[in-house]
Amino acid sequence: MAAPKTKIITPKIWIAFLAMAFPLLYSFMKKDNKPNLTGLVISDKKPEFSQENWFMGLYQTDMDDYNNDHWSLKEISVRLNNQFYYKMFNQIRVNRFVIGKDDYVFSESYIHSAYGDDFIGEENIKELMRKAKVVQDSLKRHGVDLLCVYAPGKGQHLPEFIEDKYKHPIKNTNHNEFVKQSKAFGVNYLDLQTYFDLLKPNSKYPLFPKFGHHWSYYGEVLAIDTIIRHIEVLHGKQMPEIAWENTVVVDTAQSRDADVLKSMNLYSPPDQNMKLAYQEILFENDSTKNTTRVLSIGDSYWYGALFKAIPYNCMAGGQFWYYNNKVIPPPVKGENIEAWELNFKEEIENNNEVIMIIYSDGNLGAFGNNFIQDAYEMYTSPQTYWPRMEKNAAIQTYAKQIRNQPLLLKKATQKSNELQIPLDSAIKLDAIKMSGAK
Repeated sequence: MAAPKTKIITPKIWIAFLAMAFPLLYSFMKKDNKPNLTGLVISDKKPEFSQENWFMGLYQTDMDDYNNDHWSLKEISVRLNNQFYYKMFNQIRVNRFVIGKDDYVFSESYIHSAYGDDFIGEENIKELMRKAKVVQDSLKRHGVDLLCVYAPGKGQHLPEFIEDKYKHPIKNTNHNEFVKQSKAFGVNYLDLQTYFDLLKPNSKYPLFPKFGHHWSYYGEVLAIDTIIRHIEVLHGKQMPEIAWENTVVVDTAQSRDADVLKSMNLYSPPDQNMKLAYQEILFENDSTKNTTRVLSIGDSYWYGALFKAIPYNCMAGGQFWYYNNKVIPPPVKGENIEAWELNFKEEIENNNEVIMIIYSDGNLGAFGNNFIQDAYEMYTSPQTYWPRMEKNAAIQTYAKQIRNQPLLLKKATQKSNELQIPLDSAIKLDAIKMSGAK
């Protein structure tokens, strides 16, 4: 009688088993599975089980998202995947960013802005500047000056590094039309885009970095200095000066000069090979000059000024309303306050001497994020303005909830990518749905 055959587990089978089991085993061994990745919305809080969420299917979906975010090999997998696309196809896995010539990275929307592809139309800009003039005159009666600042974008400033497929004859741009209509209506404005164009041929150091989205630290300091001097003339009061005796030149980006590079989440980042300058800023210490409180409303280009403490040292501690929404610093320390929660009329008439709206060319299509329209309606039609603000507060309450909860924000971000709309628009859609408004 033949002996029964025994199954032999070969080394190859053991290797295959260990390879399949490794991610699970690694998850148990690794205590913190949160990936160190820039620009990704991560669900930090583990979903709570409830009978209602279970039968609605929400718990299962949220748990899948949480597990996907906290998979032990997520970080290295993302970095290797991004490295593959970068090396093989010259692509970066950063939403709406592309690589141009000589490894220069660009926001694709800023390329479109440079060539007028996002032009919102002469009549729209003309109407906005007409309203801005009414707001400017109304504020002036309260001793407040309005200033519109048009900041340069990287696509417009460095067209020589944009891929040829984007290039075509330019008919008109938002920037050109905003400048034209500002002049026509007598709106106070500062054109930093043209200023940068004048600086570019003779600038000792780059005004825009290779791997950054915003103007360089060096260019930003020049822009801030120009803004302060312009406000002094406009408002008729001296402000603390900024100066620098030393400028440090390095070949590795500091501050925000490689913000896109961080978001690329590569396994092995490329050499930066660009000499960048960093001024050692000195502030004039004269409290009698630091009395012009400036409310700044703008996009992320003005964030660098906050990092340099410009509002505190030169603008009497004025606030920054990021996209006319998030208030920095908040009126109450530690609280998350948004602009719609403040007394709008009191803020713009009594708490500031200058209101500066500063947007880069890629965001001019949404210039002020309804600040001008709201102020115009408040001054010309208060009977419609206040009821509308009361109704809008309900939607804004839910929008704030979405921005402050990683899971809800992640879903809004996914909707933004799927519908190819700005994140704020996706948040508003979800907020309207949550509020039941029509």
